[in-house]
Amino acid sequence: MSGNKHNIMSENLKEEIAKELGVYEVVKRDGGWGNVSSQTCGNIVSKAIEIANRSVEK
Repeated sequence: MSGNKHNIMSENLKEEIAKELGVYEVVKRDGGWGNVSSQTCGNIVSKAIEIANRSVEK
């Protein structure tokens, strides 16, 4: 997820969502997002969109 030079989502937000989804330990242990599955990365993006939508609604 961090290979893209045009990161829209902050590293802090990705880490916070990864903790919520229970995958942050993999990121921390491996030193990056390389071993996080595509499905999990998609879940992180979905959660970020959900958070963004809630903040727009307020």
